[in-house]
Amino acid sequence: MELEKFSYDNKVVKAFIIATVTFGLVGMSVGLLAAIQLFYPIFNFDLQYTTFGRIRPLHTNAIIFAFVGNAMFAGVYYSTQRLLKARMFSDALSWIHFWGWQLIILAAAITLPLGFTSGKEYAELEWPIDIAITLIWVVFAWNMIGTILTRRERHMYVAIWFYIATLVTVAVLHIVNSFEIPVTLFKSYSWYAGVQDALVQWWYGHNAVAFFLTTPFLGLMYYFLPKAANRPVYSYRLSIIHFWSLIFIYIWAGPHHLLYTSLPDWAQSLGVVFSIMLIAPSWGGMLNGLMTLRGAWDKVREEPVLKFMVVAVTAYGMATLEGPLLSLKNVNAIAHFTDWIIAHVHVGGLGWNGFLIFGILYWMVPRMWATKLYSTQLANIHFWLGTLGIIFYALPMYVSGVVQSLMWKEFSPEGFLVYKNFLETTVQVLPLHMLRAIGGGLYLIGAILMTYNLIKTAYAGSFIANEQAEAAPLAKAYSVTSGGWHHRLLEHKPILFTVLALVAILIGGIMEMVPTFLIKSNIPTISSVKPYTSLELHGRDIYIREGCVNCHSQMIRPFRSETERYGEYSKAGEYVYDHPFLWGSKRTGPDLHRLNGKYSNTWHYNHMLAPDAVSTGSIMPAYPWLFEQSIDKSLTSGKIRALRTVGVPYEDGYESQANDDLDKQAAEIVASLKADEIEVMPETEIVALIAYLQRLGKDIKAEKVASSELKTPN
Repeated sequence: MELEKFSYDNKVVKAFIIATVTFGLVGMSVGLLAAIQLFYPIFNFDLQYTTFGRIRPLHTNAIIFAFVGNAMFAGVYYSTQRLLKARMFSDALSWIHFWGWQLIILAAAITLPLGFTSGKEYAELEWPIDIAITLIWVVFAWNMIGTILTRRERHMYVAIWFYIATLVTVAVLHIVNSFEIPVTLFKSYSWYAGVQDALVQWWYGHNAVAFFLTTPFLGLMYYFLPKAANRPVYSYRLSIIHFWSLIFIYIWAGPHHLLYTSLPDWAQSLGVVFSIMLIAPSWGGMLNGLMTLRGAWDKVREEPVLKFMVVAVTAYGMATLEGPLLSLKNVNAIAHFTDWIIAHVHVGGLGWNGFLIFGILYWMVPRMWATKLYSTQLANIHFWLGTLGIIFYALPMYVSGVVQSLMWKEFSPEGFLVYKNFLETTVQVLPLHMLRAIGGGLYLIGAILMTYNLIKTAYAGSFIANEQAEAAPLAKAYSVTSGGWHHRLLEHKPILFTVLALVAILIGGIMEMVPTFLIKSNIPTISSVKPYTSLELHGRDIYIREGCVNCHSQMIRPFRSETERYGEYSKAGEYVYDHPFLWGSKRTGPDLHRLNGKYSNTWHYNHMLAPDAVSTGSIMPAYPWLFEQSIDKSLTSGKIRALRTVGVPYEDGYESQANDDLDKQAAEIVASLKADEIEVMPETEIVALIAYLQRLGKDIKAEKVASSELKTPN
């Protein structure tokens, strides 16, 4: 049979590599700044756009979608062409994908510091950018599926399975979680409320980790690790079990992020069961990767590429064991809301994703530039700096997490909380946060060395823009007689394969969401819980804009330590008008769900102006702009209409009088501040924020008062 000549497109891979390295350095630098802010708050710079609440989501988005995302695309485009023996389906689609993705990253880098955020973790970008992400993902999927259908290799290698699962699942996750009602070009409200929003968000959040940070990188592992080791994958059958069990089970596990919250118990239990089940397929993949290196361990000691990959796969195994263990309720009760979770996330991010990316870059760049790596010694130094960086990052955060939890829960022999003041626990772990920053700095220095090494490598070689190749055309007739032949037949039908993967990931989401959304008794209502007033609504939007949810939770769990410190535990019915929910995932400061009446308006005013003056030792930044900027009352009616659309029961026509109510409530707060000799204009943002903070927990107090009156005899 005559061979067909064609070429692989390395130009788009090169572009994604450059973006990967550039945004990696930016994202890591922003992360280091955020780490320093947590023990040296002067590094918030008293600027509106550089506070921890605004740059923390900038850091997470830069690392997940800019650094890891671009690396994923670089590896996928490089490996797909070679596995399928075909150039990408369309060069035009490849470049639309590249530039579209970079524009999305640029939009995120501009809007997040400006405070344009949906308030949903790992999905903060506002609705126009969400639409752009959807369109660009369609372009990526079109290009990938087109390449698969025009391939010259009948067999679909393991890596391609994982790429297909990534394509379909990320699309479903993003679309479902991004349903929102726009108010303006840069403001929207989540379509879901409270408990339902929390379930959807962590179904998305957990599976964004699964299908953006894990499955595509497992695909890359299955391609680049055997290539670097010059060994075949250890077990094809284990690959099959690993793939199908992983994508089916993973999608069910999201509720383990919401243990002991107001989420219905049955959903929490499902999350726990499937999280424990995840250990088997996850470790199956890890073992398949490590066993591929049988007979190549001498090479591992010599090759920095393999060193990075071995540590990456090991970190994957550690993180995927720890995740299920954290889903056990007795472990979760200790770890949740603490720095333990930060350590867990970064073992995966720095170890699994980061080290695998470094290994892939060190492998690809010399081959694309037809030369040798500039310096193996520098690569080895990078490896040890990165490894020490992970250790100095993770170990202090594990210790910090345990210290925080023990201090939060400690009672005296007399039965009183020993550390009633939350700030005592924050101050106690500051040295550990300093060590964390040292670890992050070491990791960043290693990445800078890698950048220098790769640039020198490229300058020493000659870039191969179109790498020549040849292969026989795809045969129309075929037979499969080798082991695993049933699955090999399925691999010959990529559309059917894609549909089955889609079905596998849809089952879990449907089984969890349908009862939560359709069975009203799962989310019982509370008669005293009312929609936010117009002033409180503006204040809540300011709270979201400033990223307060990054440090403060609004979820009191049913533990004595929490009810003693904060008040009555949180109920599902309290959140029915919260679009989005604001339960939080990390407590750097205390929970705020029962804040009403705990402090005066004057205390809140002074606390936002100079936190350390009010609470000695506080690491919270000041917010001087809240005392200078005014709320935009022209947006009030649009906000009311948007929330009515998603189910908040504002009366028809209320928008016409909403600003009158706003002025009346603002005047009351201004009057109380004036009594303490504080002059403030009623339209300033601080007044709206105070109104919102004083609302938190007020409805439950009203419910308790009403209940006690009913029980009191006349």
